[in-house]
Amino acid sequence: MLDKTPTKPKRPGNKTKARIRVVEGGEKRLKQDVLATEEPMEIRLLAGETKQTVAVTMRTPGNDFELAAGFLHGEGILSSRDDIKKISYCTDSDVDADQLYNIVNVELRTGVEVDIRPLERNFYTTSACGVCGKASLDQLELRGCPVIGPGPEISAETIYSLPEKLRKAQALFDSTGGLHAAALFDADGNLIALREDVGRHNATDKLIGWALLEGKQPLSGHIVMVSGRSSFEILQKCLQAGVPVVTAISAPSSLAVDVAREFDMTLIGFLRGKRFNVYSGNERILSA
Repeated sequence: MLDKTPTKPKRPGNKTKARIRVVEGGEKRLKQDVLATEEPMEIRLLAGETKQTVAVTMRTPGNDFELAAGFLHGEGILSSRDDIKKISYCTDSDVDADQLYNIVNVELRTGVEVDIRPLERNFYTTSACGVCGKASLDQLELRGCPVIGPGPEISAETIYSLPEKLRKAQALFDSTGGLHAAALFDADGNLIALREDVGRHNATDKLIGWALLEGKQPLSGHIVMVSGRSSFEILQKCLQAGVPVVTAISAPSSLAVDVAREFDMTLIGFLRGKRFNVYSGNERILSA
């Protein structure tokens, strides 16, 4: 007799095994490799009787609730954790079992009013490029993002130390070699939190979402570091969270520099070894 008991959906992991063929020195051999998992995640916003999909992003599973909260905070939908009634995976009967852990519902508290029109440009995001659509400084100004206040003052030696600390904390990168990271440091360079994902934007959302859900915002007096380059979206998310200093291993985009200068943020790029470039906010960097 067949057992017809429904099987519980398997939650996707952040790593996926794959059998590959290695070619080295003219010789071929088979081996098992570990890849960073990439799967879609749909973010649904529930406000009163309204339920609407506001974004679909390609992400590495894990810290999904932080990712949803961080994304909505960066877009100006959430101002604090008090706006949230509940975050959960979707259990609607019409959802395919394999997708239950790929849909996140964010339910707002009664009385919280939001304008989701700005999210219409963001319906689909990718791990590589972030938000698909046009973004502008005017949108940030209309949203009421404040200019970042003065401080903190950070030594150049502290800045030099950040890449190695970030890299040592990337446990998932050690397994897969294919993940970005976003890390939060205090002004003395102490690592507070780190999140990894196939996309820098997702990693940043997870990090800021963690801070939001833990009630640690605004992140004044802190540093955010991202692997790779810094873009408009990275600066937008950090600005919304009140981060005064953003650093990156690689180059910033022109619009990232515009945001930093417009809102008095310190933006550092090409942070490698004993060298970095300061694109904005030099007054916060001692001996620079």
